[in-house]
Amino acid sequence: MTTTIYRAARILTMNPMCPEATHVAVRDGRILGVGPLADLATWGDYELDERFADKVLMPGLVEGHAHAMEGTLWRHTYCGYFDRIDPDGRVWEGLKSIDAVLDRLARAEAALEDPDAPLPGWQLDPIYFDNRRVTRADLDKVSATRPIGVQHASGHILNVNSRALELAGLLRTGINHPGIPLGEDGLPTGELKGPEAMTPVAMHVGFDRDMLACDARGLRDFAKLCVRAGVTTVTDLAARLNDDAVEMMLRVTGEPDYPACVVPLRFFLGLTAADLIAHAADLKARSTERLRMGRIKVVADGSIQGFSARLRWPGYHNGAPNGLWYIAPQHLSEIYHLALENDLMVHTHTNGDEATDLVLDMMETALRAHPHPDHRFTVQHCQLADTAQFNRMGKLGMCVNLFANHHFYWGDEHYRLTVGPERAERMNACRTALAQNVPMAIHSDAPITPLGPLFTAWCAVNRITASGRVQGQTERISVDEALYAITMGAAYTLKMDHEIGSIETGKRADFAVLETDPTKVAPMALKDVPVWGTVQGGRIFPAGAQ
Repeated sequence: MTTTIYRAARILTMNPMCPEATHVAVRDGRILGVGPLADLATWGDYELDERFADKVLMPGLVEGHAHAMEGTLWRHTYCGYFDRIDPDGRVWEGLKSIDAVLDRLARAEAALEDPDAPLPGWQLDPIYFDNRRVTRADLDKVSATRPIGVQHASGHILNVNSRALELAGLLRTGINHPGIPLGEDGLPTGELKGPEAMTPVAMHVGFDRDMLACDARGLRDFAKLCVRAGVTTVTDLAARLNDDAVEMMLRVTGEPDYPACVVPLRFFLGLTAADLIAHAADLKARSTERLRMGRIKVVADGSIQGFSARLRWPGYHNGAPNGLWYIAPQHLSEIYHLALENDLMVHTHTNGDEATDLVLDMMETALRAHPHPDHRFTVQHCQLADTAQFNRMGKLGMCVNLFANHHFYWGDEHYRLTVGPERAERMNACRTALAQNVPMAIHSDAPITPLGPLFTAWCAVNRITASGRVQGQTERISVDEALYAITMGAAYTLKMDHEIGSIETGKRADFAVLETDPTKVAPMALKDVPVWGTVQGGRIFPAGAQ
């Protein structure tokens, strides 16, 4: 048995019984001990490794809400508003107008050799263009013969051209679906809202497996992003997990140099509650050290900036009609009852406060029938929850994972357009969640926003919008609270806090290796702390080598 002791400038453990140290001992991929060198030397022979002597070690960062599909999306055309870095380190310039989006798509289209190949794009966000919707006529200017589809930044809307609608049998009159808006001519406008409307067309525009899925190359590329962000455990928070996908994920995560533990959640759509529970239970039994399955993901509503989230009265600030339900109450109730009965965890997406009410009502009823002392069912995003709703979550034993990045990316538009000033100020209310004793994590929802827990922590600490305003000053949290949320907080929501999230004896040797101490910089500089790389299961991964 080889023991390696690493020396660091400082080790932030997230363990209150030993909050900081200078040395950590690792054996067989696990933490043997943390403390002074003299104490660790009592374990016997060791090798002293000083490569981190000028670095700061934290527990490996835990991203509790992301989607591995980002690794695959980078092979499509980036159409986002903000500059963004791809897995190979290239910076893609953000596009500031619809004309710029169409121009980038046109250049990508001209580079395609196959005249029938689809042209997929991603990260479109019309809310930055005065909410001017992209139509099939716009995309027809890029090509009227090649199917084109561009996924919105929210992931809940897809814009397609006429050829794509034609291939899906939807370029016709007489369609009556809340997720398929119609133009004055009675034909679909080309905007498709929600999975029911998107899925039949997605296969024709390059999203030919599953819009939530990644392939082997994509999973490896996603891991590159993890290392650059200091992430050692990452969720894939809505995966179909069919047999082929599971075999691929088992193979890729089992590669000797795969640098992260992936936690995919089985997506609910298309299954009865009984079949969903049975599949999740089967997947749980197939878990490995670096692929942890057996959890469930449910989506209750859509996106606030896409106007498909379900809001309580008074609804949308600009008068838009209320959004879409993605699940029937009875279906949600059945999932909760069976999951509690079978000791399986459910994470539920809600963006609007009306959707959060539904989740809390169904959960309260299910818990009366199936009391559970430690279920940790988690509400994801939960952006408009108020104090009363957080109070209910705490009493029901639920956790919350708040979308802190929204303050920066969409805060100004929420204030101006979607929900208005008062509700925008309280969105993603981290301080209130903690005050109501709700176990809390914060997240990026990558690819919706870039993977980067230190940036997410910066968002929760400062609540700065893209225009530079502080939005929701009373909901800010401290740097220490934010760092806890991206380590132990996220680990707790996954029921993995016994093995990750802190640096202490017996846990997996997962570290984020930082160039600067995040507790010593100004709060406004938290997002700029450089990440050297990661240690995952005792294996070292420099970010520069990715």
